[in-house]
Amino acid sequence: MIYEHLEQLERKLSRLLNGGTVDLKDIKAIIDLMRKNSLSEFELERQDFKIKLKRGVTGQVVPVEESLPPVYPTPLPPAGTPGLPVAPVPAAAPSPSAPPVLEIKSPMIGTFYRAPSPDANDYVEISTEVTPETVVCLIEAMKVMNEIKAEVKGVVTHILVENAKPVEFGQPLFRIRPT
Repeated sequence: MIYEHLEQLERKLSRLLNGGTVDLKDIKAIIDLMRKNSLSEFELERQDFKIKLKRGVTGQVVPVEESLPPVYPTPLPPAGTPGLPVAPVPAAAPSPSAPPVLEIKSPMIGTFYRAPSPDANDYVEISTEVTPETVVCLIEAMKVMNEIKAEVKGVVTHILVENAKPVEFGQPLFRIRPT
């Protein structure tokens, strides 16, 4: 019986290694095979894709790291919105006395939302001061809306994900300058 499961895993991995795409169904199948075969760790790395899974003490499979999709700039305001003209700002070289920049990372895989509803204001904007209890966004996972808190005190300097875009576990969402 265990050999059948290992053969299934080998076929899936062979397909992935030969340029196939990886989708959530494949990852779930790997997790199921890990459980059935009492594997505590699984790691796969190929060109643009890397995934490492570990089973915790409770037997729950926890994604440890994955490759991250590209970082998206903050979306522009809708056309016709009054405001300042948009111009690229060159990145300043970090000075030795500059405080470290913190990142708020996604605690799960899901869909990133900047506001509680489409017609509501965003939770935070660039230059918004946040505290550890400040809700900065929502991540929808399996039809459940999860409020994500800053968990740090500081000022938002960058918003790294576009609204309503998918995010991965551990993907940076915001950059914060600590205060």
